[in-house]
Amino acid sequence: MKQVVSISLGSSKRNHVVEVEMCGVPCRIERIGMDGDMQKMIAKIKELDGKVDAFGLGGMDLYVYAGTRRFTLRDAKKVVSAAKKTPIVDGSGLKNTLERKVVRYLQTETAILNDKPQVLMMSGVDRFGMAQALDAAGCHLICGDLIFVLGVPIALNSLKALERVAHMFAPIVAQLPFSLLYPTGAKQEENTPRAEHLFQKADIIAGDFHFIRRFMPSRLEEKIIITNTTTPEDVQLLQERGVKALITTTPEFNGRSFGTNVMEALLVALSGKKRELEAAEYEELLVEAEFIPRITWLS
Repeated sequence: MKQVVSISLGSSKRNHVVEVEMCGVPCRIERIGMDGDMQKMIAKIKELDGKVDAFGLGGMDLYVYAGTRRFTLRDAKKVVSAAKKTPIVDGSGLKNTLERKVVRYLQTETAILNDKPQVLMMSGVDRFGMAQALDAAGCHLICGDLIFVLGVPIALNSLKALERVAHMFAPIVAQLPFSLLYPTGAKQEENTPRAEHLFQKADIIAGDFHFIRRFMPSRLEEKIIITNTTTPEDVQLLQERGVKALITTTPEFNGRSFGTNVMEALLVALSGKKRELEAAEYEELLVEAEFIPRITWLS
């Protein structure tokens, strides 16, 4: 049996364990939240290093992207260095492959992108592959990186604007404490609405669910959400706020869609290669695993 463990900086309230069969191989997938304590993350990784097949780095990114360049986040580098034997991935490799495939799927198999909808990307540098694919599909992008990550009230109204800003700020952002960039621990449960006009202007809201949950307004009538990790409670919350449809980019196991870090770790474990995979290797495994987005109509 392959064993995959996501060590997350996020809340322990979202912990979950499932056993599934993937590509004909039995797999045990576990998510362990550390409630914002980075030292506990490091200790848990050291404890399990060499005892599991792959780690997912949850609740934090290892990299931020600026076009074709990627920058390593200082705090995340400290955490992943604790793994000496077991490969550890943050989901960015899968974001760059799976999430592009999801957009292509929506183009060819649904009418969701037919009318060139307006898309609010919570953070384009976090999901640059998705942003590029949506732009190529003719969607009108609004990227909220400055607003939702740095608290600067400036919307980026194109992929080119995102790239320009990312090239300027990514080297600086990579050196900041991670707690300044992303909701961790108990903050993941908070909702402090910000830039409501951008949510209301958009047809589709895309990005990390913790960003969406933290900043979304009280009403989201007729909106479509494209995200990754959701629990049944998250789905109920979105339904209560009037969301029309929820699209999750990762498969559902026992009513729960896991994060891209977990799915990437699972593919690394299945490959038998003790390293982050190349894009072509992820693509091959994605075809074999038959990953397709899950579309849930809520209203």
